[in-house]
This record gives sequence, structure tokens and C-alpha cells, in this order.
Amino acid sequence: MLSVGSQNLAIDRVITYEPDRGVQFVNVAPRVLIRAEDLAQSGLLGPGSRVRHSMLVAGDTPAVNAYRDWLKPQLTPAQELVTVNDGRPEITRTLERANEFLTLVVMIAVLIAAVAVAGARRFSQRQQPAIAVMRCCGATQKSVTQLLVIEFMAVALVGSLVGLAIGWVAQMALVSVMQGFVSEDLPGVGWVPALQGLYAGFWLLFAFSLPPLQALRRVSAAQILRHDVPAFPVQSVAGYVLAFAGFAVLMWWIAGNLRYGFGLAAGFVVAAVLFGLMSFGALKLLNLIRPALGHRPAWRFALAGMVRRKASSVAQISALAVGMMAILLLTIVRTDLLQGWQQTVPPDAPNRFLINIQPDQVPTVRGALVNAGIQNLEFYPMIRGRVIQRNGQEIVAEDFESPRAQRLLQRDFNLSYADALPQNVKLLAGEPLNPAAMELSMEQEVADLLGMGVGDEVVFEVAGQPVPVKITSVRQVDWDSMQPNFFAVLSTAALKDQPQTFITSFHLPADKAPVTQSLIRQFPNLTIFDVGALLAQLQSVLDRVSVAIQGLFVFAILAGAIVLAAALSASRHERMREAALLRAIGATNEQLSRAQRIELLGIGALAGLMAATGATLAAWALATWVFEFSMQWSLTPWLLGLAVCMPGAWLAGSLVLRGVLKSPPLLILRNE
Repeated sequence: MLSVGSQNLAIDRVITYEPDRGVQFVNVAPRVLIRAEDLAQSGLLGPGSRVRHSMLVAGDTPAVNAYRDWLKPQLTPAQELVTVNDGRPEITRTLERANEFLTLVVMIAVLIAAVAVAGARRFSQRQQPAIAVMRCCGATQKSVTQLLVIEFMAVALVGSLVGLAIGWVAQMALVSVMQGFVSEDLPGVGWVPALQGLYAGFWLLFAFSLPPLQALRRVSAAQILRHDVPAFPVQSVAGYVLAFAGFAVLMWWIAGNLRYGFGLAAGFVVAAVLFGLMSFGALKLLNLIRPALGHRPAWRFALAGMVRRKASSVAQISALAVGMMAILLLTIVRTDLLQGWQQTVPPDAPNRFLINIQPDQVPTVRGALVNAGIQNLEFYPMIRGRVIQRNGQEIVAEDFESPRAQRLLQRDFNLSYADALPQNVKLLAGEPLNPAAMELSMEQEVADLLGMGVGDEVVFEVAGQPVPVKITSVRQVDWDSMQPNFFAVLSTAALKDQPQTFITSFHLPADKAPVTQSLIRQFPNLTIFDVGALLAQLQSVLDRVSVAIQGLFVFAILAGAIVLAAALSASRHERMREAALLRAIGATNEQLSRAQRIELLGIGALAGLMAATGATLAAWALATWVFEFSMQWSLTPWLLGLAVCMPGAWLAGSLVLRGVLKSPPLLILRNE
């Protein structure tokens, strides 16, 4: 039996799941659900009772959005509209990071696809003889263009549909993995991802293939008699600019963030340009050391081939480096960054919050917790206060357009004071607190919402008395720490003598749960919030997202293998001609095979080192400016880049260039 007011009610059931509970701090405490009739008869409802009524709304997104837009203008100051994104900052940030991680994986896969499609120059070179024959038979540029457009339309349509089918199957597999995480069935595949897939397939193919095709449609009939490569058309520059613009729009569409999408797209373009310049410089250096290898024919042949095919070598190294950079970045995301993210909610994160501790109870509570083996306890004073003035002017909620700003001004703040700011904060502006002065440090987001900054004079009303303070710093709070955090921290002199209670947080192992029960029996005024279930849900989100990222990682690896094969196959015909000439002047199969192996390993080494450097810098930028946590630096990306690119280039080259060294010299020379 449970006494509720004047009613004695029997406990009938135990609640195991509450879909409307949300992540508001007070909702972590145990709740009792009783019938409205029993509540009315309990005598608890009357003048002065703190009662809040809530209405839950669910449905299709368009319908919910339409209802929200209709309801919002009609709300009174005492009413608020709360969405699933209005939880505590640490919970919201964790969910945002989950979305950012998955978005990053998708964008990297698109980047690898763009690199693969950008290798259409080899297709252009192969089609030159056929186009020259067509021009001899009277084909015009218009008819050649129409033929190529139809051909690429068919390729884009078939490729995109196949990709959508594979993506749909993969989505169903991910849904099956996620099933059980929530009680309701997860939604199916929507139209937006399908449209993004079609846009990616068509735009990437046409935009990045346009410059080579512009050269192809200008092939003259005389090309049937000579094999020179057409000059790079000036119009191709506009084609590449158009390609990047559409590609950046696609990245922005996927990311949903202008800075995130355009920044990553521009970063990879800059990386490709830098890789090209670095490759060109490396080939110049190899050309200088080539004469010193006169007694090593295989090495001399390998370096001579790389230097002689300078444009092809630069393209191969750059394409392999960009593709490998994307894969290494994905690997770092999957390991280092993901581990760093998971460490933001470590297994020993505080899972109990103890509030309403009276000042004279702090020593006893601390002693009981220390005796239970709980160390590193911090007790924070907490005082209720409301902002009433800023710079001598009364501050009114109606002066602000932001609903959150209005709510902040219509309720009391949880204030705290300290001689120094906690270690889990970062000063963005101003100076540390002076405990002997009347000073205030504001959290960045709240300061921006309320239009406050360093130097402003603010007055809080605490227990009916004004407390004037000056903002001396704006700080960034690490909400992921799961430690008690405050929007406003004042100096000790400002609040030390005000009525106050204390709050603390700690990690309590399951086998020590009786400790809190004994504290409650000794001090009935204490309130304990158990956030263990909340942390378990967060950890489950991290684990599920990790599985999803690993699934998408397989797609990126396959796309990277295609990039490598495309980059190497572009030089197949030229390699066949060189091998024939070298065999004609006495080179042996063993020498040619060794030279090809050395060349492929050299290309892989250069690409691996550049890719690892680019991926590490990109991961650092993402960790610093997007995911907002520190990254652990290590030599793993460079070692992995060499370990993957060198044997990968050799293996892929051996498969793609299979038979090149065995072609009869006479047949090759006749074809020339």
C-alpha cells in the first residue's frame, strides 16, 4: 500500500517502460502513476499546488509540423512546446554526434565514388579511335554528343538503380540490427535517400565525366591516322567548376550543414591539388637520383617509367592518395574518433545525483560515501535566483524572440559559487573569477541567448534580495562529463551568505546500492536521481552507431578498391607499348616484372604517406570543429597507409595489368 495524500492505494503494477518520460532531469526520479479520480480525491490538488498538465502529440512528420506551427502562436507565457530535441544538453549532443558520424561515413563514400568517376579520362582515350572512324563516316559533333549522352544516361540509370537496390538491402540489414533498441518498429526507407542516391549517381557521372567527354567530342577524322592526345579544352575548366559546385551541393544536402558539407568537399579538392603537386615534386626528385642506379636495371626501368609517364603517374598517385585518404579517414573515425566519442561517456561516469543536501549534512554525507569506497567527491553549492536587470535596465522575457530565452527568464536559475571555475570548463573570453569580488561567469550558449557579454552588469534576485555582479568571463561547459554544471557561476563573495543547498554526483556500483538507501533513511530531505538507465541507453546508442559505421565502412572499402583499379588500368595500353619496346631491345621478363613491382610499390608508398597525412589532418579538424573532443595522435595512420597502399597497389596492379608483360612485342608494335 502507498499513501498519497489522504488516499491509501495498492501498488498494482511495476512500470518498465515509459515512452513519454524524456530526458528532463527530474524525470530520472521514480514516478507513480495513479488514476485522475484518485488524484482528485487525495486532497493534493488545491491552492498553491504545483501541478503541470502535458499533452503528448505523435504522428507523421508533416502533420506534427503543421500542428506545431498552428499551436505555437497561441501559447501563453505559462505554456511551452517541447520537442524530442529539447532534452538536456549532454543527451542532445550525444544524439547529434551519432548523426554526424553516420553523415561523415556517407559523405566519405560519396567522395570515393567521385574519385572513381573522375577517372573517366581513360574511357575517353579508349574511345578516340572509334570516334575517329565515326567522324570519317560523316558523324558530326552533335551526333557524337548525342550518342555519348545516351550511353552515359543508360550507365547512370542502371548504376543508380543497382546502387539503390543494394542500399535498400543494406538499410534493411541495419534496421534488423537496430531492432530491439526501441519498442516500436523502425521506419522504412524514405524517398529522400533515394533521391540523394539518384542525384549522386547522375551528377557525379555527368559532371566529372564532362571534361573528358568535351575532348572526346572534338576528336577529328585525322585521329584515325595518328595517335596524339587532343589538347585539353579550355571549356573543361568550367566543367570541373560545375562538377565541384554540384558535388558540394550534394555534400551539403547529405550533411544538412553548410559549413560541414562544403568544408569537407573543399578539403578533399584542396587535398587532391596538393597531392598532385607533391607527386610532381616527388617524380622530379626520383628523376634526379635515377642516374645513380645504373647497375640496377629493374630500378632504372621502374623510375624511368614513372618519370616518363609523368602525367599518368601523378594521376595514379593522386587518385590513390585521395581514395586512400578517405578510407583512412573512415578508419580513424571508426577507431580513434569513435573511441574518443565513447570516452565522453566513460563506463565510470557518474550515475547518481544527490541534491538538496543541507550545509550541516555535507560532512556526514561525504563520510558515508567515502566509507563506501567512493572517491573524488565534489560538493557544489546551489542557490535559486532569477535575472532581473542587465546594465541598469529591467530585463523582460517579452523582449526576446527565442522561446528558450523567454523560458530562462521566466524561471529561477540554479546558481552556484566557487573560488575557481571547475576544470571541465574552457574560458572563451574574460578572466578567472576573483573570489573576493562580485563577479559572474556565464555559459556561452546562455550568454548568447540573453545577449550578455564580458563587462555587463547583471542583477540576480536571490531570496527576495538583489545580488549585483559583473560578468568577467564567458565559458564553454563540457556537458558530456555528466558532472553538475551550472549556466551561471558566481564568485564566493556574491553568494556565500545566501540560503543554499548542495549537490554532488558520483559513480555507484550496483553492489553498493544500499549506501544511498541508508542515506535516505538518515536524511529524508535528500533526493537521489539514478541516471544509470539513462547512461545505459546512451551507451547502447554508441554501440549501435558503431555497428552501422562498420557496415558502411565495407561499402567504402569496395569503392576504394574500384578507385585503385581504375587509376592503374588507365595506363595499361601505354605500359604494354613500353614493355614491348623494352623486350625488343633485350629486357628480360624477370627484369620487367621486377621493375613493375618496384614501380607499383613506389606509387603505393607515396600515396600511402600522403593519404595518411591528409587523413590525420582531416580527422583532427573534424574532432576539433565538428565533434568537439580531443583526438589521440598516433603513428597508426602512416603505418596503416604504407601497409595497405604498398601491397594493395602491387596486388591490384598485378591483377589489372595482368598480361601486359607477356604481350608479343611484334604484335604490339604492329598495332602502333
